[in-house]
Amino acid sequence: MIPLHPLLQASLPRMTQPLIVTVALLYFAIVAIIATWATRKTKTERDFFVGGAGVGLWTLAIAKMAASLSGFSFVGGPGLVYTIGLAGVFIILPGALSNALGAWVLSKKLRLLGEARGLLTVPAAIGARYRSPAAQGLAAVGVLIAVIGYMATNLLALGIVIDAIFGTGLAGGIWIGTGIILAYSVAGGILAGIYTDVFQGSVMALSSVIVVAVALKAGGGLHHISDTIMAADAKFLGPWGSAGPITALSFFFVFSVGSLGQPNVIHKFYMLKDPRQLKWYLLLMSVALLTAQLIYIAIGVASKALVITGALAPLAKADQATPMFLLHAAPVLVAGLVFSGVAAAIMATVNSFMNAGAAALTLDLPMAFGKKLDNELRWGRITTVLLAIIAAGVAQISGTLVAFLGIFGWGLFASTIAPALAIGLNWERATRAGAIASICTGLGLTLAGGTLAYFKIIKLPTGVDIASLSLITSLLVFFVVSWFTRANAANELDADIQLVMET
Repeated sequence: MIPLHPLLQASLPRMTQPLIVTVALLYFAIVAIIATWATRKTKTERDFFVGGAGVGLWTLAIAKMAASLSGFSFVGGPGLVYTIGLAGVFIILPGALSNALGAWVLSKKLRLLGEARGLLTVPAAIGARYRSPAAQGLAAVGVLIAVIGYMATNLLALGIVIDAIFGTGLAGGIWIGTGIILAYSVAGGILAGIYTDVFQGSVMALSSVIVVAVALKAGGGLHHISDTIMAADAKFLGPWGSAGPITALSFFFVFSVGSLGQPNVIHKFYMLKDPRQLKWYLLLMSVALLTAQLIYIAIGVASKALVITGALAPLAKADQATPMFLLHAAPVLVAGLVFSGVAAAIMATVNSFMNAGAAALTLDLPMAFGKKLDNELRWGRITTVLLAIIAAGVAQISGTLVAFLGIFGWGLFASTIAPALAIGLNWERATRAGAIASICTGLGLTLAGGTLAYFKIIKLPTGVDIASLSLITSLLVFFVVSWFTRANAANELDADIQLVMET
């Protein structure tokens, strides 16, 4: 199964050292300053949901990088590499491909579509493309279900980190983290999240470079690390790691094509001030992701070598690779930066999900029923609080239940949005029936299949997961139904949408 959240089952060592606590408090103080500034800038629902479409390219690239990686590249990624070797890299390897795909098939079209129609959400783009409130509403349902699961897993992870740093207890950590996120999300909307992403992404990149240097030094250099691992576990450094080709290629497929359906990421294309700057987007994103992802591989590989040589005790859980490595091999200040970066990364991701869920409730679902709420800014803030409380409550109930809900997130986003939106905005023969059938297939198969697999009622072949099956099936349904209803395609495509598609 594709990893859900790096900290979901983790038990982090105590990090209540004065310097680490000080760095974490400084992080939160900077977040509060950003929130105060963003609140003054947020005056309309357009400001709240898309930052007034006034975000520059550098800001967009760094924020999108931060929203994409979350805490996974800090903790879960290194733990995965430590466990299965280079097969874990196939989750981040699609970064270059997905950036190219996003820039090519979605970025400019979504930005222009948002300007032409005044759109604020990803489901709204689907509704506009097919002239279908039903498609918009169904996509919003998928977003809502996935958002609750993803927010719960991230809030649980945030609670674990805050508890490890401040000793608050898990429940206290969850609610403190939720309160901090709500403080800037409700007041400053997506604008607060964007600039928190920029701050957090910048620190993430700086921390990655420092940690890579520390990892190489601790392991005796790249050559020594490689020789040590090869002598003990040759498969670890093989092209498929110890997981095998099916798992590795499944990771690659879902995390490349599936990235085109993640609303917390693609929604940010609406925010770009000048779409002409998009020609630099791919370069900036690739450099940003490459820099941040260095930590993903370096800690996983170095920890493996240190455990083999006995310099580091065998890990009780793979997710302890990052905290144990930093506490034993890195300066305390570096450890403080990284652990605080984990918390900031999670908060940035939760903000994006909160905004996507609030938009679905406030804008998309009413539109599906032909209605429009009065004072959408106020309702956006109310629904943000509501979603956060529900997700925090779920995060407290049990790790198993959170895993059960979070398991659907990536697959739901990918299978309900990617075909209808990413392909639909680039293929004039796509039809309303094809989009609705694809969305329903993604919803039904991911929810039913994920539930059955979770309770072990069905067993999938080794290396195969429900997310990849749902995405493949949703794509096939989209193409087949669109082909059978192709006679309706021209009548379902408005002239302005066609003009956007041709750009």
